[in-house]
Amino acid sequence: MSQHPSALKNFLAGGFGGVCLVAAGHPLDTLKVRMQTQPADNPIYRNTWDCVKKTVGKEGWRGLYKGMAAPIVGVTPMFAVCFWGYGVGKKLQMSSPDQQLSLLQTFNAGLVAGVFTTGIMVPGERIKCMLQIQTAAGGVQYSGPLDVARKVFRQSGIQGLYKGTCATLLRDLPGSGMYFMGYEGILRMITPEGQSRDTLSAPRVLLAGGAAGVLNWSVAIAPDTLKSRLQTAPEGTYPRGIRDVFRALVRQEGYLALFKGLFPVMLRAFPANAACFLGFEVAIRFLNFVAPSW
Repeated sequence: MSQHPSALKNFLAGGFGGVCLVAAGHPLDTLKVRMQTQPADNPIYRNTWDCVKKTVGKEGWRGLYKGMAAPIVGVTPMFAVCFWGYGVGKKLQMSSPDQQLSLLQTFNAGLVAGVFTTGIMVPGERIKCMLQIQTAAGGVQYSGPLDVARKVFRQSGIQGLYKGTCATLLRDLPGSGMYFMGYEGILRMITPEGQSRDTLSAPRVLLAGGAAGVLNWSVAIAPDTLKSRLQTAPEGTYPRGIRDVFRALVRQEGYLALFKGLFPVMLRAFPANAACFLGFEVAIRFLNFVAPSW
């Protein structure tokens, strides 16, 4: 990969990387959301493996891919904007085109990426979570993503689709910073001295991307649990938003409940984000080959 790809290349390659991420990681994301949102007083699943068995037993393997249409439709622009925002964040801190940023500056660029993506991420996340839990909750209310969007909009207006915006920011600002800082830092460590990043093998890129995903979720899992609870709760359950979710969760289930779904999310984090960054790097190299002047 060139040291500082253009904004257009970041945008296009980021979208392709996002598609790779969803394709690799959605089944485990479904398990994560179902584990996070099951009732505490009468849990449906004992553990992650029990969640797999019951989901596949009742719904078939397709049950693990429920809600994937929403992130597939939204993920291309979302990751395109994410990687574009990361490029913007880097350029805001650069004093010369060839400057190598410090890891702290890379973290700051990741914060910018997190802000850029929230606006288009929240509605898709809301729709995805509602679809993922509906069978687990005891019935099918929605026929698909558009049906969720219509019903939520009819009930609560545009603010209903953007329910959980603050919780998403709380998750994605530090998470995105750790994501890009982790990837850049690990790539620097594993790039042999005197060798260009353009020549790095796929296994090295997969290692750096997968580890970056794990670092991301190590700081994002707790706010993600709060976000999932808030976005799937009936209207009026938490009038003060994420603060009420946090108080209710800790009071009823303790602080460890913030980390529900940690096992499936960590299982997903490595392969999904390895696929994302590999897709990004492959797309950048392809664009550099076919359109070097972009």
